[in-house]
Parts: sequence; C-alpha cells; structure tokens
Amino acid sequence: MDASEVLALFDRQMRRDALPDAPGAGIERVGKVVRQVGVKGGWSAVVWSGLDAATARSAIAEQVQFFAELGREFEWKHYSHDQPDNLGELLLAAGFEAGSGEALMIARIADLPDGGGLPEGVRLHPVTTPADVELMLSAHEEAFETTADWLRPSLLDMLAESPGTVSMVVAMAGDVPVGGARLELHPGTEFASLWGGGTVPAWRGRGIYRALVAHRVEVAAQHGYRYVQVDASDESRPILHRLGFTALGTTTPYVYKP
Repeated sequence: MDASEVLALFDRQMRRDALPDAPGAGIERVGKVVRQVGVKGGWSAVVWSGLDAATARSAIAEQVQFFAELGREFEWKHYSHDQPDNLGELLLAAGFEAGSGEALMIARIADLPDGGGLPEGVRLHPVTTPADVELMLSAHEEAFETTADWLRPSLLDMLAESPGTVSMVVAMAGDVPVGGARLELHPGTEFASLWGGGTVPAWRGRGIYRALVAHRVEVAAQHGYRYVQVDASDESRPILHRLGFTALGTTTPYVYKP
C-alpha cells in the first residue's frame, strides 16, 4: 500500500467529496471549506479545508459566525497534514477547544489476515432492532466508562433510515453484552470505516476486539470496498498495527461552543 497515494485518496473521497454521515444532515461547500450541517443535536463539522496562511484566519472566522448564527456547537476535524502547519494553533486562538488526538489508520482489505476466533461461549449478534441497540450501548458504556446517551439517537436513526450503509454487531457472552462495534459504508468511495469497537474490561485480552475488526472487514469486503479506516485510540492502535493497519497521521477534534 502506497501510504501517500492512499492518504490523498482518503482526503479526496472521504473529506473533500464527503457525503452526509447521518439522515437529515447536509454537506455544504463554501470556498475552500467543506462542512456538514447536522440536524439539531446531531454532528456538525468542518470535514475538509484547503487553506493556507493567507486564508486560514478568515475562513475560521466565517465558520464560527455561520454556526454561531445557527446556535450550533461544531467540530473542526483537523488532520496532522492539513495546511497551514499552524492550523491547530489558529483554531485554539479562535476559541476552539482541542479534544484527544487519535491515529488515522488505514488498511487495504486484501492485505489483512483472516479473522481470529472468539472465546468459548461468546458469539457475535447482529444489531437489527432497537433492543439490540440497547445491548450494544450497554457494552459501549462499560467498555468506555462513559454514558452513551449522545450516541443512542444517531444509532437508532441509522438503523431505521440507513440500514444499507451501516452494520452493527454486539458480542454476547450468554445473555450479557461484552463488546460492540459498527461499520459504516461510504457509497461512491473505496473506504469503509470502523467505529465504536470496544470490549468490557472483564473480557479484554481474549480476542473479542480482533474478532469485531475481522467481522466488519469481512462485511466491507463483501460489499466491494478496498480499504478500511479507523480513528484509533492509543489502546486500539497497537492491536490494529499488528493486524496490518498503517498509521497515516493523526486527527484531532477542535470543538467550538457558541
């Protein structure tokens, strides 16, 4: 895999030519900025920008004003190769708050190994009903030690309105959810993306996370996708690296709250 070519392809297909990632959201292209305007309570963000030292400050101010007039919090999804080099500093100076950075990791599906097995007594259950979503969210909350209330509406909307572009699965140990994850398919691109993969603490180190990755990669391959992409945490990065994913940079959420 040629890292520079794949990164350029990712920028073009997944960012510059992005499609809305949720029902009701819209993509707008204003000058050298591509933004998503989500439904009220949904995710709004700048997903791509082609700025330089001469245009960055004014473009940032324009986006702040636009979303402030809507009364919306929004994210500037910043990648380490974005220009200008001090874009992150300019966002902070404009009042944004930086979140935790993650590694942008991509793998060519053809290069990935076959999936690993699950521990005895654990099975993967497809998420197809609202009750299944609750099982998945239960595992998510325990795995990430956080509330999933913000995620519930989005997952229910995806399940109801975009079932062909999302595949969710929960790992069950008997009747207990012990892990969960989702795959998002991006029509018109060569990329599928992995989100939310996590295992509850008591079941870690037994191959469940790897099995969740392998299951989603298989689904992506069945739909004809060439690459899978992950925004990987520090915990996930070494596992994904061993599986064959390559880190192509970092991504940091800069959030503006009006």
